[in-house]
Amino acid sequence: MSVKVGVVGVGAIGRNHARIYSELESAGWVGIYDENTEHARAIAEEFGVEAIESLDELISRVDAASVSTPTVTHREIATKLLNAGKHVLVEKPISDSVDDAKAMIDLAQEKGLVLQVGHIERFNPVMSQLESRLNSPKFIECHRLSPFPKRSLDIGVVLDLMIHDLEIVLHLVNSPIASIDAVGIPVLTRREDIANARIRFENGCVANITASRISPERMRKIRVFQGDAYLSLDYQDQSGWIYRKDGMEIAREEVEVEKDEPLKCELAAFVDCAARGEQPKVSGQQGAAALDVALEITRLTEVGE
Repeated sequence: MSVKVGVVGVGAIGRNHARIYSELESAGWVGIYDENTEHARAIAEEFGVEAIESLDELISRVDAASVSTPTVTHREIATKLLNAGKHVLVEKPISDSVDDAKAMIDLAQEKGLVLQVGHIERFNPVMSQLESRLNSPKFIECHRLSPFPKRSLDIGVVLDLMIHDLEIVLHLVNSPIASIDAVGIPVLTRREDIANARIRFENGCVANITASRISPERMRKIRVFQGDAYLSLDYQDQSGWIYRKDGMEIAREEVEVEKDEPLKCELAAFVDCAARGEQPKVSGQQGAAALDVALEITRLTEVGE
């Protein structure tokens, strides 16, 4: 039996959730809700689904839902869904405070429900290449650049973009943080639009992470160095290279990636977890851990202004 799903909030991100759900055979596509009723009707017509008039009505008709509303509303909406016994995928960041995130996590655990956080790069096919080849990363470098998005302006670039790489780095290194240095600069908004963080972990690994939403180009790359290899992967192109020591030379080998749309993989995994009652790949706890670090980096950038 398919899982009945809906989407709360159909802005730029929520529209793509609606698009994917309309194509997923495992999803019983119910409908969407957005406070902007005219916009909701347009999206509903585009993807052949109903624009539901109230959040309460949508909740009563679904088994699971994506929450892709502004970050400050995540706890309120997710709490309504969880209290009604519905599984939830909440877009990143999980919330705007760690306390709110923990409240959502505790409620999901109490109710025995899935709470997944939308860290989409964990479902990028290049991630399996990283995970299969890494055993002891020593240095990680991430670059995530984009033109000015004219969205998510309620948060800075750390919570908007860098948090993707923070969650990945925490997952790959799997060690407590020893120290963080960070700098951020507001350019087009009152919050930081470009930021850099250098994170040192207790196991000795160092991560250098740069994010910008004022770049003329788009870039989503990660480079990971360990004792026996160096991997350079491109999330955007889903391609990469691995470099290994071969005697006194460096051998280069192209990484074979079976390309797929990360959002489709993410939402299919959410529906599957909801159907089986299984722990998601990116749990509420992992989303909260990334949020905690992102908030500390944000604080450090504000101190440095």
